[in-house]
Amino acid sequence: MTTAGMKPVASGGIGQANGTLRNSDALSIQSCCSTSTPYHLINPYCFEPPVAPHLAADMCGSSIDLPVIRAAYDELSQQNECLVVEGVGGWRVPLNDKLDVAGLCQALQLPAVLVVGVKLGCINHALLTARSILADGVPLLGWVANCVDPEMQLLEQNIGSLQQSIPAPLLGTIPFLVDISPALIAEKPRLPG
Repeated sequence: MTTAGMKPVASGGIGQANGTLRNSDALSIQSCCSTSTPYHLINPYCFEPPVAPHLAADMCGSSIDLPVIRAAYDELSQQNECLVVEGVGGWRVPLNDKLDVAGLCQALQLPAVLVVGVKLGCINHALLTARSILADGVPLLGWVANCVDPEMQLLEQNIGSLQQSIPAPLLGTIPFLVDISPALIAEKPRLPG
């Protein structure tokens, strides 16, 4: 099965010797694609300022346009049997004055997987986001517990609370990692669920 990933919009890009910008998340996605995939398809919009994408685009004298993202998405979809699209900033983050991440997901007719950064305050954030996804009529396939705080108290209990409250299955738990690589994530033990 051929697989690819896409991060349509990224901020916090780093300038390259050839004058282009590259985002570290998009580069990680590119390295995990099963086929050789050009960067511009994986990340059609990359901005240097590490701020909300609509603000970054405005600071750079640019705009984020759905047809550009759709063209890259369509090309990647035609070349791969499986395509995963990563969001930016959260479900309600604006991309321009008419489109937010939720609208992008709806326009591309994608289901959602919610990634929860497990830290203090995550329960409220996760439940509000799950409710918003479902209210927008987007299928919520499941959620992932991403353990971002190595000092998190009652980690398993917080994940258990989320399991009871999010109306979708826990797909997996990513432990806190200093060195992040797909191989390392695959070999780390998971919490139940």
